[in-house]
Amino acid sequence: MTPPASDNAAQPQQFSTPRTARPHARRRVRLVAGAAGLLVGALALTACGGDAKASDDGKTGKGSDAAAAKDASTLKITISAKDGSTNASINDVTVKADGGKLSDVTMTEAQGGKAVAGQLAADGLSWKPTGKVERGTQYKITANGKDDKGRPATENSQFTTVSAKDSFIGTYTPDDGSTVGVGMPVSFTFNKAITNKKDVLSHITVTSSSGQQVVGHWFNSTRLDFRPEEYWKAGSKVTMKIDLDKVEGSKGIYGVQKKDVSFTIGRNQVSTVDVKTQEMTVQQDGRTIKTIPVSTGSAAHPTYNGQMVISEKFTQTRMNGDSVGFGGEYDIKDVPHAMRLSTSGTFIHGNYWGDPSVFGNEGTSHGCVGMRDVKGAAGDTSAKWMFDHSLIGDVVVVKGSPDKTISPDNGLNGWNLSWAQWTADSVG
Repeated sequence: MTPPASDNAAQPQQFSTPRTARPHARRRVRLVAGAAGLLVGALALTACGGDAKASDDGKTGKGSDAAAAKDASTLKITISAKDGSTNASINDVTVKADGGKLSDVTMTEAQGGKAVAGQLAADGLSWKPTGKVERGTQYKITANGKDDKGRPATENSQFTTVSAKDSFIGTYTPDDGSTVGVGMPVSFTFNKAITNKKDVLSHITVTSSSGQQVVGHWFNSTRLDFRPEEYWKAGSKVTMKIDLDKVEGSKGIYGVQKKDVSFTIGRNQVSTVDVKTQEMTVQQDGRTIKTIPVSTGSAAHPTYNGQMVISEKFTQTRMNGDSVGFGGEYDIKDVPHAMRLSTSGTFIHGNYWGDPSVFGNEGTSHGCVGMRDVKGAAGDTSAKWMFDHSLIGDVVVVKGSPDKTISPDNGLNGWNLSWAQWTADSVG
């Protein structure tokens, strides 16, 4: 007889488990173990770093990553400025596509989001900025495209361009597209001292359609000029290729310029000022077209001798003695038809304040070459004729003065060096 339920709860059972119950217990253990196996399986399926052989389709070695790779776009997008780079070029920012075409590219400043205009090539294989890329600025580029099966691809890059502190630039003359006289050199002035002169020089090439050999000459660590042995041939075209981008000018200082510049040489005009006769003879292509009475420097302030090149032209300009070391000896606010011959202040210009009798007879200036003119730069005068018939780059030769020959780096006056002096330690 079975004891009451209350007695079972209060006392431990003293009898053995019937044989019929044992198989049932074993089945329960198997069920629990099966449930645990299901749980482990579920965890394995949801883990990112699980068994490499696990797959969501139940087939060994063919997981979702493999399927995604099989269906990936074959388009490769390359951005020239690498992601995270610094000192990136401001001239060589490009995006290129291989195995497909670009659909759109955006370039923005990282701070503020200002967009940089750009142009996608008609064939969709490249993109480049058309807007200005600044130095020392962080930019973002996002490029999108599709391969030949229409599968999309995207590439991103965030980079910083070379800073002004870590770069150098050269201002140069003449300007692209200009027409200049036969004496016009190509002249660079760099904003930082160049110690690696050979490398910098080798990355600027100047050639002429005339076939003349053109050689560069360093005047100092910031001034580099180019010229042929003789004046440029009239009518020739001169091309300058500047390839200074990423060129190390001095330790840790790199160039940023990359461009082509061309200019045309006009007619051959050379004017010769004879201090002894106070007369200037103007020749074009070897033929005299005008003689002009002049007044050169006084005995106390003679005019330099030598070959001088017109570097600037002003219809009217102020000339103040304080600016060139003559104190308050003169201050003329409206000097007419003035053309600069030197950095130190030598001009050939109109003169309305001098007595007409001095022109052709006496040197009265502080070193300039004066021609008779009228106040206001109006009227038909010899000074106006000379101004109208002169180009930047024309040569004015002064001879017969008691003064020395002008220094070749005082203005664009390297013609006062012999060819042997010019080419010494230079690379043509």
